[in-house]
Amino acid sequence: MLKHFGNEENGILSYMELTDMKFIPRRMYYISKVPKGAIRGGHGHYEDQQYIFCIKGQIKVHLFSKHGEETVVLNPGECVYVDRMVWGQQQYVTGEDIMLVFNSTKHDDNDKFSDKAEVFK
Repeated sequence: MLKHFGNEENGILSYMELTDMKFIPRRMYYISKVPKGAIRGGHGHYEDQQYIFCIKGQIKVHLFSKHGEETVVLNPGECVYVDRMVWGQQQYVTGEDIMLVFNSTKHDDNDKFSDKAEVFK
Protein backbone atom coordinates (compact mmCIF):
# COMPACT_ATOMS: atom_id res chain seq x y z
CA MET A 1 0.00 0.00 0.00
CA LEU A 2 2.83 2.43 0.82
CA LYS A 3 5.11 3.44 -2.00
CA HIS A 4 8.75 4.32 -1.32
CA PHE A 5 11.16 6.56 -3.23
CA GLY A 6 14.78 7.36 -2.51
CA ASN A 7 17.68 5.58 -0.89
CA GLU A 8 19.67 5.40 2.33
CA GLU A 9 22.07 8.14 1.17
CA ASN A 10 19.48 10.84 0.49
CA GLY A 11 16.52 9.61 2.51
CA ILE A 12 13.37 7.72 1.69
CA LEU A 13 9.99 9.28 1.03
CA SER A 14 7.11 6.94 1.84
CA TYR A 15 3.56 7.79 0.81
CA MET A 16 0.16 6.46 -0.08
CA GLU A 17 -2.71 7.93 -2.01
CA LEU A 18 -5.64 8.27 0.39
CA THR A 19 -7.93 7.39 -2.50
CA ASP A 20 -6.37 3.88 -2.41
CA MET A 21 -7.73 3.30 1.09
CA LYS A 22 -10.86 1.22 1.73
CA PHE A 23 -12.34 4.16 3.66
CA ILE A 24 -12.00 7.92 4.09
CA PRO A 25 -10.06 8.47 7.34
CA ARG A 26 -12.06 10.16 10.10
CA ARG A 27 -9.42 9.94 12.82
CA MET A 28 -5.73 9.21 13.29
CA TYR A 29 -3.49 8.66 16.27
CA TYR A 30 -0.04 7.38 17.05
CA ILE A 31 1.47 5.46 19.95
CA SER A 32 5.09 5.81 21.06
CA LYS A 33 7.33 5.24 24.10
CA VAL A 34 5.92 1.76 24.75
CA PRO A 35 8.37 -0.44 26.68
CA LYS A 36 10.20 -3.13 24.69
CA GLY A 37 8.11 -6.31 24.46
CA ALA A 38 4.92 -4.70 25.79
CA ILE A 39 1.58 -5.71 24.30
CA ARG A 40 -1.26 -3.26 23.65
CA GLY A 41 -4.63 -3.51 21.97
CA GLY A 42 -6.45 -6.69 22.88
CA HIS A 43 -9.73 -5.61 21.33
CA GLY A 44 -11.66 -5.25 18.11
CA HIS A 45 -14.26 -2.90 16.67
CA TYR A 46 -17.81 -3.52 15.47
CA GLU A 47 -17.72 -0.74 12.85
CA ASP A 48 -14.30 0.91 12.82
CA GLN A 49 -11.75 -0.13 10.20
CA GLN A 50 -8.07 0.70 10.56
CA TYR A 51 -4.76 0.92 8.77
CA ILE A 52 -1.90 0.27 11.19
CA PHE A 53 1.49 1.66 10.14
CA CYS A 54 4.91 1.11 11.63
CA ILE A 55 6.74 4.43 11.56
CA LYS A 56 9.77 3.37 13.62
CA GLY A 57 11.00 0.13 15.19
CA GLN A 58 9.15 -3.12 14.64
CA ILE A 59 5.59 -4.04 15.61
CA LYS A 60 4.05 -7.52 15.65
CA VAL A 61 0.35 -7.28 14.90
CA HIS A 62 -1.72 -10.34 15.83
CA LEU A 63 -5.15 -10.49 14.19
CA PHE A 64 -8.00 -12.88 14.96
CA SER A 65 -11.12 -13.09 12.77
CA LYS A 66 -13.78 -15.63 11.82
CA HIS A 67 -11.43 -16.56 8.95
CA GLY A 68 -8.53 -17.49 11.26
CA GLU A 69 -5.48 -15.99 12.93
CA GLU A 70 -2.61 -14.07 11.40
CA THR A 71 0.52 -12.38 12.74
CA VAL A 72 2.06 -9.62 10.64
CA VAL A 73 5.46 -8.16 11.52
CA LEU A 74 5.58 -4.52 10.47
CA ASN A 75 8.85 -2.73 9.83
CA PRO A 76 9.14 1.01 9.16
CA GLY A 77 7.12 1.97 6.10
CA GLU A 78 4.82 -1.06 6.24
CA CYS A 79 1.14 -1.22 7.12
CA VAL A 80 -1.71 -3.67 7.58
CA TYR A 81 -5.46 -3.20 7.05
CA VAL A 82 -7.71 -4.26 9.93
CA ASP A 83 -11.36 -4.75 9.00
CA ARG A 84 -14.33 -4.42 11.35
CA MET A 85 -15.01 -7.43 13.60
CA VAL A 86 -11.31 -8.34 13.78
CA TRP A 87 -9.74 -8.66 17.24
CA GLY A 88 -6.15 -7.47 17.40
CA GLN A 89 -3.18 -6.79 19.60
CA GLN A 90 0.24 -5.30 18.96
CA GLN A 91 3.59 -6.18 20.47
CA TYR A 92 6.21 -3.45 20.47
CA VAL A 93 9.48 -5.20 19.67
CA THR A 94 12.32 -2.67 20.04
CA GLY A 95 11.22 -0.17 22.70
CA GLU A 96 11.68 2.62 20.13
CA ASP A 97 8.55 1.78 18.16
CA ILE A 98 6.03 4.24 16.75
CA MET A 99 2.66 3.02 15.49
CA LEU A 100 0.39 5.28 13.43
CA VAL A 101 -3.29 4.37 12.92
CA PHE A 102 -5.86 5.74 10.49
CA ASN A 103 -9.47 5.02 11.48
CA SER A 104 -12.68 4.98 9.48
CA THR A 105 -14.80 6.35 12.35
CA LYS A 106 -14.61 8.86 15.16
CA HIS A 107 -13.74 7.45 18.58
CA ASP A 108 -16.65 5.59 20.21
CA ASP A 109 -16.16 3.50 23.37
CA ASN A 110 -19.30 1.50 22.48
CA ASP A 111 -17.69 0.30 19.22
CA LYS A 112 -15.05 -1.76 21.05
CA PHE A 113 -15.09 -5.41 22.19
CA SER A 114 -12.42 -7.27 24.19
CA ASP A 115 -13.71 -10.86 23.99
CA LYS A 116 -12.37 -12.70 20.91
CA ALA A 117 -15.63 -14.72 20.79
CA GLU A 118 -17.42 -11.57 19.57
CA VAL A 119 -15.92 -12.05 16.09
CA PHE A 120 -18.20 -15.07 15.59
CA LYS A 121 -21.46 -13.31 16.52
